[in-house]
Amino acid sequence: MSALPNILSDIRACQHCAAHLPLGPRPVVVAEPRAKIVLIGQAPGTRVHKTGIPWNDPSGDRLRQWLQMDRTQFYSDPRLAIMPMGFCYPGKGKSGDLPPRPECAPKWHDLLLKHLPHVKLVLLIGQYAQRYYLPTSLQKAHPTLTARVKNHDGSGLFFPLPHPSPRNQIWLKKNPWFNDDTLSKLRERVTACLEAA
Repeated sequence: MSALPNILSDIRACQHCAAHLPLGPRPVVVAEPRAKIVLIGQAPGTRVHKTGIPWNDPSGDRLRQWLQMDRTQFYSDPRLAIMPMGFCYPGKGKSGDLPPRPECAPKWHDLLLKHLPHVKLVLLIGQYAQRYYLPTSLQKAHPTLTARVKNHDGSGLFFPLPHPSPRNQIWLKKNPWFNDDTLSKLRERVTACLEAA
């Protein structure tokens, strides 16, 4: 089995979906063996594609606010890993970006996670990550993202979250419980995971 640096090198050289990517491949991923928290979002946008820096946009600003982290900690802490559902920018759709390429997560996620043995928390940011990772029974019990986020008790490996995109401002206003309740649970879990031996 390849060591993590070799896997990351293979991911960054990946051309698997090149024919479908309007700006070409530029996989964005961050992982070190010491990672305790994994952030699984959707796919890079154009700004992230251009800079190669994950969550380097207004969505990332809001996500860091939710986590109560500044940019320095977010980008330098080896206990955080970032692996979106699609590592490359998928292109523009009719309303926002296209979904992540479906080939990416099955090809790379399991391989990466096997080399992150200390993970205690996986943040499933948005519907694509939740559909892929959450048990079918839970998805049937809570078929909408709102229901999954609202009914999550804060425990377990997976923690579902809405996408922090500015496009979700209306959702946040309609669901004040998210700021009042969910973020408290999230911050408690993040702190506990980072402080754990």
